[in-house]
Amino acid sequence: MKISKSYSILPGAHVEFNNAADYCVGTGRMGLALQREYFEQLKLVQKYIGFGHIRGHGLFHDDMAIYRENRERFFDPESPVHREYCFTYLDLVMDSYREVGLKPFLELGFMPKQLARGDNRIFVWQGHTSPPKDYELWKDLVKATLRHLMERYGADEAVTYPIEVWNEPNLPGFWEKADMQEYFRLFDETFAAVKEVDERFKVGGPAVCGGSDELWISSFMNHCEEKGIMPDFVTRHHYTTEQPDRKGHYVYQELMDPEAGFANLKTTRDIIDSHPQYKGLPIHITEFNTSYSPDNPIHDTNQNAAFICHQLSRLGDVNESYSYWTFGDIFEEVGVPYAPFHGGFGLVANGCIPKPTFWSFAFFKAIKGGECVHRSDEAVIVKCGDTYKGVLWNHGRKREGRELNLSFTLPVSGDCCLVTKTVDEEVCNPLKVWHDLGEPRSLSAAQKELLQQSAYPQVKTERLSADGSLALEFNLSEFGIEYFELTPAPLTPDRGYDYDRAIRK
Repeated sequence: MKISKSYSILPGAHVEFNNAADYCVGTGRMGLALQREYFEQLKLVQKYIGFGHIRGHGLFHDDMAIYRENRERFFDPESPVHREYCFTYLDLVMDSYREVGLKPFLELGFMPKQLARGDNRIFVWQGHTSPPKDYELWKDLVKATLRHLMERYGADEAVTYPIEVWNEPNLPGFWEKADMQEYFRLFDETFAAVKEVDERFKVGGPAVCGGSDELWISSFMNHCEEKGIMPDFVTRHHYTTEQPDRKGHYVYQELMDPEAGFANLKTTRDIIDSHPQYKGLPIHITEFNTSYSPDNPIHDTNQNAAFICHQLSRLGDVNESYSYWTFGDIFEEVGVPYAPFHGGFGLVANGCIPKPTFWSFAFFKAIKGGECVHRSDEAVIVKCGDTYKGVLWNHGRKREGRELNLSFTLPVSGDCCLVTKTVDEEVCNPLKVWHDLGEPRSLSAAQKELLQQSAYPQVKTERLSADGSLALEFNLSEFGIEYFELTPAPLTPDRGYDYDRAIRK
């Protein structure tokens, strides 16, 4: 099946498009940032994409060791207890983020074991998700942590770190009994504590996932209105797959109709705007991906890359930002993965191997800041000075053998250079290479190098000339994505240099 579409872009064209693809990216729990492979993957992501913020769980998890209740005499249960804070690991993590140009998007959670009221836990790393046994102690912890960040990095810097109160409290695993009223108390107490430290901090919630999102967002806004609280933003999550089917270590899910997902996101905007005092309040999607499972093979595929391109073209319509979950595959919610390709959330597979979706973000970052002149369900094109840049994709919920031919007529004159970068199942598909190698669980140095080499786009160039208009044609195979750049390129040869003669044309 081949589909052809043609578009003509007029001089002075302008299309609304909010490109926030690089605002924030997700990570596994914060303690993982102390691992070497984690940081190598993060450096790779920042080199090619360059996100502005990073958000993850576990700021107050016990492996970060921030909150401590230590007895005067360690082996004496009757000796006095000292409540103390230890920021050793926090400093190491934050310094490494700053080294690669990242600010934290601070998710305040989970509960330190010694501060938790109950024993509600989640993930193999046993994140405690009960309310605090003492809200005053919780607030003291929050305030001490923020003040430490202000002292270490400067108050003017620290107040630029957005703060989100908890994660997915509408799920009983993430918040004991999914108790809405208890969460509202947590939000109120935390909001007041943060603002006491410095009013300039931006604070939001409720960080809910889908399913009961409309009820929770509506109730949250009503609660804030009743209490006279003005949150600085609202947060929620966005995943786009149906119910899972588990087989062995893996989960398989069908993709949802993307229009249903966009319509669901619009309900959050409508609920907020129905309150006059909150109309226009920013919405941050602090997690999004196709599947919400860290063991779904779709994450490693070209299909995922094309689907995410379509998401990136639309998510900015009603949202301030949208944070892909996650940047890399050092991630342990269901345990350490068994193989380098295991359906992990990350843009990068273990071994520092970029997945196809890595390039979805790299391509959208490349068009950042341009004037949008075209946006459709298959393409976004921007103009940067005299240069046109575009991202094209052939997305689909299922494999149907669909090829896509796209033609664009651009208002261009003179000599130009067309650069294309192609990511599809033939030329940039490390998952297939790994499969062809026999799906090795442990990679040799040679296998890792081969997979890394197979994970980069195919680059082509062409010289073109135009007199007022130029027609470009692109053929995208199923689940393919492509970046193009059309730049003025007048020929300026050195004296005596003849390219045609050099190649004996």
